[in-house]
Amino acid sequence: MNIPAPFVWDDLKVVPAWVDENGHMNVAFYLKCFDDAFYGVYRAWGMDFAEVHSRGFTTFAAQSNLSYLGELFLDEAFSVETMLVEHDRKRIRWFMHMRKADGSLAATCEWLLLFVDIRSRKVTEMPDDLFAALSAIKRAHDALPRPALLGRGIALSNKKPA
Repeated sequence: MNIPAPFVWDDLKVVPAWVDENGHMNVAFYLKCFDDAFYGVYRAWGMDFAEVHSRGFTTFAAQSNLSYLGELFLDEAFSVETMLVEHDRKRIRWFMHMRKADGSLAATCEWLLLFVDIRSRKVTEMPDDLFAALSAIKRAHDALPRPALLGRGIALSNKKPA
């Protein structure tokens, strides 16, 4: 399996419906773009919608931390990079970078996702084949540098890294 490290979704552009009264992309659409970026990642993992319907497994978001670092404006191109930070059989931690066309950061998002049996709607252990595929992604992503904002919480003393 050829595993991108990181996964990149790079054909994005700010559309008029995403621009708010401040003249930039509204906060809700940053989260939507981060969430939408998972579709390609999940297909590579083997967890597409067909998998959810046929085997009854999915993931639910338990926590996310989104940092807004640079404004995006109408028609501005950007990309989303996704890396797997850590996982076990029930939990998955991802980190995403949203980059402007010049490579500068527009935002980051860290996620903790739970592996869920969709029928019972309870956290469960993922089957061996999905765990093995996720482990292969993790090995490929281990070569990536740790994100500067990984594990960052919210506090008045938090400063954006240089």
